[in-house]
Amino acid sequence: MIREELAVACYCDIAGQIRGKGFPVSELDSRLASGVGWTPTNLMLTAFGPIANGPWGPFGDLILRPDADAEVRVDFQDGSAVEHFLLGDVLNTDGSPWDCCPRQFLKRAVEDLRAETGLQVLAAFEHEFYYFGAQERLGSAYNLDAIRRHGIFAEVYLAALRAAGIACDSYLAEYGPRQYEVTCEPARGVRSADHAVIVREIARATAQRLDSRVSFAPAVTPDVVGNGVHIHLSLLDGKGMPAAYDAEAPHGLSRIGGSFTAGILRHSRALCALTAPSVVSYLRLVPHRWSAAWNNLGFRDREAMVRICPVNEIGGRDLSRQYNVEFRAADATANPYLALGAIIRAGLEGLRQELPTPEIAACDPETLTVSERKRLGIERLPQSLDEALEALKADETARSWFPEQLLDAYLRHKGAEI
Repeated sequence: MIREELAVACYCDIAGQIRGKGFPVSELDSRLASGVGWTPTNLMLTAFGPIANGPWGPFGDLILRPDADAEVRVDFQDGSAVEHFLLGDVLNTDGSPWDCCPRQFLKRAVEDLRAETGLQVLAAFEHEFYYFGAQERLGSAYNLDAIRRHGIFAEVYLAALRAAGIACDSYLAEYGPRQYEVTCEPARGVRSADHAVIVREIARATAQRLDSRVSFAPAVTPDVVGNGVHIHLSLLDGKGMPAAYDAEAPHGLSRIGGSFTAGILRHSRALCALTAPSVVSYLRLVPHRWSAAWNNLGFRDREAMVRICPVNEIGGRDLSRQYNVEFRAADATANPYLALGAIIRAGLEGLRQELPTPEIAACDPETLTVSERKRLGIERLPQSLDEALEALKADETARSWFPEQLLDAYLRHKGAEI
C-alpha cells in the first residue's frame, strides 16, 4: 500500500491536550522555518470538546512553529504509521512570541530566573497512569506479577521512549490496580516539560498499538487511588553546579533552596489552579491519600506538598547532584509548561524576598493546633477547582506572572470546564 510519512507540529494547550497540524515529512525543513497556520481560539478547546468563550472569537491568525530540538520519531516496526511529531511554540505572524503560548510562558520564567539570579532549574516529571490492557489482581501493588500481567506493554513503551530520546530512570507497578509509574532522568528548563509531554504521548501511542489505552487522569473512578504527577526540582548555579544543597544546613536544604521553596509554599494555593487544574484533581488532594492536602515542607514525607527527597549515600556518591525537592500537588490534567513556569515564578519570588527556609513539622499537619499551623505558615490547600481559581484571582503577585490575555483565557477556559 502506498504511504507517505506524516509529521505533526503540535503544542500543549490549557486543557493539557496535544493539538497541532500535520504535513508531509518531505516539507519538514521548510516547516521548521515557517511553521504552520494556527488560530487563537484553538487555545479555548476544552478537554470535553466544546470551545470555551474566549477573547478572540473567530478573529486572528498565528503560526505554530515546530522546534527541531523537540522532535520525536518512533517506528514501532509493526506496520503502523510512524509516530512523528514536533513540539513547538505559538507565534504571532511576524514571528514574535504570542503572549498566550504556554511554552513561551515557561521560557520567560526560565530566562527571568537566570537573568536575576544566575540559576537554572533542573526538573523531572514523575508520572502515574492506568493501563487498561493489564489483567487486574487485588493486592498486586509493586508486585512482579503485576508487570507480567500487562504483557509486553513495558518493553514496547520503554523502547519507544528510548527511540524518542527519553532515558527512563525506573518503571514499576504502583499501588492501584492496573496502575504503573514511570520516572525519567531530569532535564533543564523547557526540555523537562517537553519530556513530560513526550512521556504521556508515547504511553498513549504504545497502548493504542496494543489495542488498549492508558489514562493519566487524577481520578479514574472516585473510589480508586488516583494518578499524580510529582515534579522534581533542583537548582544549578551559573557554572552548572548544584545550588540547592548545603551539607551543613538542616536536611541539606541550602539558603537559596530554602528561599525558593518558601516562595512555592507562600503561593501554593494559587499554584494549585495551574498544577491541579481539573474538577477531579481534588478527589486526590485530601489528607491521608499520599498526595498533598497542606502547603507544608516535609522531609521524606509523602503527604507534604513539597518533599525533600532521599539521597543515596552508598559508595560515597555525590549527594549534591542527587539532591532535589518534589512538588506533589500536581497531576496530568495540568499543562506542564504552565505548571513548571508558575512554580519557577513562585520560587523566584521567594529568592527576591530572601524568604527564610520553611520550618519542617515532622508530623501530620492535621494533628497540629490552629495556632501551631499559623506559626508554621501551614494552610489547607484548595478543596475544589473553584477554590483554587479564586485563590489565583486573589493572589496579586501570582496574577502578575501572566500576560493579561493569557490569564483571562485561562480563567475563562477553566470556568467553562467546571
